[in-house]
Amino acid sequence: MPLLAKFLFVVAFCLSAWLSSPPLALALGLSLALTLGNPFPEFTRTWAKWLLQISVVGLGFGMNLGQVLRAGRSGFLYTMIGISFAIALGMLLGKYLAVDRNPALLISVGTGICGGSAIAAVGPVIEANEHDMAVSLGTVFILNAVGLFIFPAIGHRFHLSQEQFGLWAALAIHDTSSVVGAAAKYGTIALGIATTVKLTRALWIVPVTLGAAALNKRQARLQIPWFILFFLLAALARSSSPPVLMNTYSGLVAAAKVGLAITLFLIGSSLSREAIKEVGVRPLVQGVVLWIVVATGSMWLVLRLVR
Repeated sequence: MPLLAKFLFVVAFCLSAWLSSPPLALALGLSLALTLGNPFPEFTRTWAKWLLQISVVGLGFGMNLGQVLRAGRSGFLYTMIGISFAIALGMLLGKYLAVDRNPALLISVGTGICGGSAIAAVGPVIEANEHDMAVSLGTVFILNAVGLFIFPAIGHRFHLSQEQFGLWAALAIHDTSSVVGAAAKYGTIALGIATTVKLTRALWIVPVTLGAAALNKRQARLQIPWFILFFLLAALARSSSPPVLMNTYSGLVAAAKVGLAITLFLIGSSLSREAIKEVGVRPLVQGVVLWIVVATGSMWLVLRLVR
């Protein structure tokens, strides 16, 4: 069977209701990329970005706006503390491990804010070259994939409530895709909290990018995540609509979860052996140590403050 046919077959497989499992979809994408290769890397990267945003908006139709705003307010302080701590510690680790300044900063920003999106926004304003971007994106991508698989198991091991897990996942997992995927596996309440707090965290791309641009005396070209506004509008529609529309909204949420599974398959299929080799040992050690500290610290905070 030609490579294109195999690729399309697995995509179609992800569309089935049986495979609306985010971890399984990511695992299939990774397996395809590392065994057969991805014949359409640009296509998958582009569509993964757009499909993720559409899926997040779709998930908004399953949430109450009041609960969304309360979760956003409660997560704001945790997010601000977590981002500041992650960037400061990441830079110290990078210096100790002799990681070049640009990839050290990008790995720190990717861990603190929202993975690849933050790296893509900050990279140009600090004049990061292709190698810096590849190292940073590869490091964050590998850890982001690991987080989707292990976080639900850790949450159950420590008997986290859905509220606790949703907040922890939003604070400790890199990319929005894996945050939403892990929370969806854990439960509906966890999904609502994780999505809201993670989107609040993603908004910090704007001030962090502006700060990096000011330090480097460059003009920042911001990529504002406008889909967050549509997520809030979807939650508003869900909260203010008559009961007769609830079945329609439930269908949209179900479609969004399938869309998320396909997104994770596309993200997984974007990884290559070359990208893994590009990362190197020291940046990966920086990313792993930083992530462990951030995940442990946020777990401690959540267990103390959320009951």
